[in-house]
This record gives sequence, structure tokens and C-alpha cells, in this order.
Amino acid sequence: MFEKLGPAEIEKRSFEIITEELEEKGIVLDKENESVIKRCIHTSADFDYAETLSFSEGAVEKMKDLIRGGAVIVTDTNMALAGINKKKLASFGGEALCFMADEDVAAEAKDRGVTRAAVSMEKASKLDRDVIFAVGNAPTALIRLHEMMEEGIYIPKFIIGVPVGFVNVVYAKELFLSSDVPHIINRGRKGGSNISAAICNAVLYNM
Repeated sequence: MFEKLGPAEIEKRSFEIITEELEEKGIVLDKENESVIKRCIHTSADFDYAETLSFSEGAVEKMKDLIRGGAVIVTDTNMALAGINKKKLASFGGEALCFMADEDVAAEAKDRGVTRAAVSMEKASKLDRDVIFAVGNAPTALIRLHEMMEEGIYIPKFIIGVPVGFVNVVYAKELFLSSDVPHIINRGRKGGSNISAAICNAVLYNM
């Protein structure tokens, strides 16, 4: 059935439908995490996120605290970077960055035979600011961050781990599911740059 709605009304109606369908499925969301889960569903039209998104204790509030402190959000794709509400982030003194297309990152990755994502995470770790890592594409980004933890050279402040795919994706996510690093992780194969941006925006819009 066609519904003639304006742009703002479309989003409002979409979230109403999501709420209705969650109720029909008998799914009750934790209040703290509700906005993040619903925005991921809104972005993907996939209700599996109500079951597979995993939040460390107090994750949303910890991410808000980092943003209020002017944290940088570092993404592993320019697509995710484009999707984050940078104006809202800037209102707290923060910014969003992606190093994947940087020439120095590309050159070092080629020389070492590793992915740009891994080198990008190393570059981000050298920033003199708190970093929220928003990983929606490259499991190697998560793997390298975890390796740096094990090497004792860097501990991430916050991880959004939602890479999508088939190779090392589940493994990479599980590294942080069992860690003490505050995180929002989507278990299983699903995720993507759009989901990592959606999580960032869900938190930003509720501050």
C-alpha cells in the first residue's frame, strides 16, 4: 500500500514499523541499546540485528563520554566516513577520519605485504586523541588492533566492530567480544560500512 509521506515523515513511519514488528516478534530491547539496534535495522531492513548486536557493559554511555571529550572516529572505509554526521560530531569538538586512501598508508601496506586497513589502524593509534574505531569492512583492522594490544603498544578506547564478509570476519569480531575493550560488535558475518556509520549516528542523535 502506497503511503504519501514527506521526508521527515518517512523516517518517523519507518521507526514506527520497526517498533511494531519487534513487538510482533516478541522482541524486547534493552532501553540503553534500543536506539542503536533500531537504527541498524532501519539502515539494513534486517531484524537479525536485534539478536546479533552485542554491547559491552555501559557501551553506549562510554561512547557518549568519549564523544563529549572530543574523541576522533576513525573508519576503515570512506563510505562509512561519508555516512557519519560530522556536523553533529564537530559540535562536541570531534571529527571523523579515514586513512585508507592516504598515499603513505598505501605505500607501507604494499612494502610490508599487509592490508591498508591494518596500516590505517596503526596510523590512527598514533593520534594524540582518544579514538573510537568504527570498523565495517575489514576484519584485518580488528585483528591488527588486537595484535597491538597483545604487543602492549596500544589499547583502543572503543571498538565498533561490524565488518561484513566471509574470511576471518567472525574470528576478528570474537577477539573483541572476549576482551575488556568497550565495544559494540555484531556477531556473525553481517555488518558493513553503512552499519558502522548507523551506530555512530544513533549515538550522536541521542546525545
